Amino acid sequence: MFRYLALVWDDDAAASRAAARRLAQHLDSKRAWQTALRTNGLSVFVTGADASGNGVYTLPSERGVVLGRLFRRGVDEKALVHHGPLEPEDAEGVLQRGSHGLVTDWWGRYVAFLKAADGTTTVLRDPAGTLPCFALEHEGVQIVFSWLEDLLALPGLPLPPIAWERLPAHLQFGELGNQLTLLDGVERLLPGEALHIGRAGRRSERVWNALSFAGSPLDDDPARLAPLVRDTVRHCARSWAEGQHRILLRLSGGLDSSILACSLACGGTPADILCVNYHSPGADTDERRYARQAARHAGLELIECERDDAYRLERVLNVALTPSPATYVGRMAAAALDADLSQRHQAPSLFTGAGGDQLFFELRTWWPAADFLSLRGAGPGLTHAMLDAARLARLSVWQTASLALRVRMGRAAGTDALSWPLALMAGDALEAAAAARYTHPLLSTATTLPIGKLNHLRMLLHPIGYYDPYERERAPDVVNPLLSQPLIELCLRLPTYRLTQGGRGRALVRQAFACDLPPEIAARRSKGSIEDHLRTVLARNLRWVREVLLDGELVAHGLLDRQRVEAALSDRPQAATVHVTEIHGHVAVEAWLRRWRSIANRHAA
Repeated sequence: MFRYLALVWDDDAAASRAAARRLAQHLDSKRAWQTALRTNGLSVFVTGADASGNGVYTLPSERGVVLGRLFRRGVDEKALVHHGPLEPEDAEGVLQRGSHGLVTDWWGRYVAFLKAADGTTTVLRDPAGTLPCFALEHEGVQIVFSWLEDLLALPGLPLPPIAWERLPAHLQFGELGNQLTLLDGVERLLPGEALHIGRAGRRSERVWNALSFAGSPLDDDPARLAPLVRDTVRHCARSWAEGQHRILLRLSGGLDSSILACSLACGGTPADILCVNYHSPGADTDERRYARQAARHAGLELIECERDDAYRLERVLNVALTPSPATYVGRMAAAALDADLSQRHQAPSLFTGAGGDQLFFELRTWWPAADFLSLRGAGPGLTHAMLDAARLARLSVWQTASLALRVRMGRAAGTDALSWPLALMAGDALEAAAAARYTHPLLSTATTLPIGKLNHLRMLLHPIGYYDPYERERAPDVVNPLLSQPLIELCLRLPTYRLTQGGRGRALVRQAFACDLPPEIAARRSKGSIEDHLRTVLARNLRWVREVLLDGELVAHGLLDRQRVEAALSDRPQAATVHVTEIHGHVAVEAWLRRWRSIANRHAA
């Protein structure tokens, strides 16, 4: 489990220098931590570095380090850069161009610490945002870290209090969209953001701007766009596979994981690829037929594992302390099995097709018609765009055209398909959650984007959680190749009506990989789900869930409506109106709150 912790301070300030020295001495005394860089005003420590995963890249003259995994841009073969000192030419480019050079000349999974001649330290989180990056100030020292429990283990730090006023927004939207977390004093760096820390204080800079890609559409014939998408997917997947001995690939049999399987298997990837499929009884939870086709077509070995319907939800109370609650939905069914398989087969990395729905636009919506009107007006192709969007949204052409015209004329046109109502939240809590200050700062400036591309951008602004807060060190290193920077940048530039041309979600990527996939998977319209599994687990843990929620902090603080919770967790018909993932989501938040309450009690004692 790769983690880092850095101390940044003004070396001319005696009090800050003394505080930094105390903290550094504590880390020096721990065998697990290694020093990646130590210079005036900056000390960087790492643990869990691995040759096939994350490691340390050093710059000369103690000018900085890059932590993680780096790939060169524009390289067809051997894009991976191995850990250690950067080549003189590469290092000189980073030193001259700084954080801007990193985001344009490199990609990967990294957090960089760069030291300027004037003593300013720049912390940069890569545009994909895979590695977490948080900051907290203590006695004049900026502590930058990836794993909160490492911060809490430092001596003399007060426990960050929960920011209760932000919790309604988390319940409604999930992870907050801006730099705020649910802990006062703990802030996150957003993907592509640089934090400059110097004598004059600290300032943030958006070094990589997703809006610049979304606002420069690459509108071309799908016959020319499809090979570009295919080549970029394959390049990203194979780059991540470089340096790996054996890879565990989660293969659901859906489109995205099947694309990843064929991309890794075709073209001489040196690593052994071992596929795993999880299944359980239910209408959409057993996809073994598709997974077998995909594995057979790619010539890969497939392991089939049954999900544990007898999973005891009390286990989630052992969640790690994190700056915001993490859901166990998705992890509950597979995380422990992933860890076991990873250790048994000596496959330290787990590859998944996560992110494909957002990236390639799998939404049943009329938005692509509105986007066509916005970008191309009533020109050639409008009729086809309307027909495609109507087929995609399952609406009539007239309904689709009416909605698109309303948006074109600046009028509201229905609800946002990315949001869903929460049935258990109290009315006052829902009102508090609507505050605009919790959204990503880019969205307030994206007013010129058409509606479909705006929501496409919104879906790609928030990275998937990297660490597993339940399995911790046992968890394999998760790699999501579809969420690589080059692929994100490309898909942001593709108009939604190109991504869905023909009236199908992910139409362009289907076309790109049509010759590489089994025909049934390339044409597949159904999607797998774990909803039946979640219902079964909930039913078997219903008494415990009822106690946790009814006697919990969310009800006590008026964030959940007690009567609605009672109805949802009873055998009365009202229970069917609450989505099962909402209930599990609230349980995850309660588990996080209980962990914080227990550690607060220990600190008070």
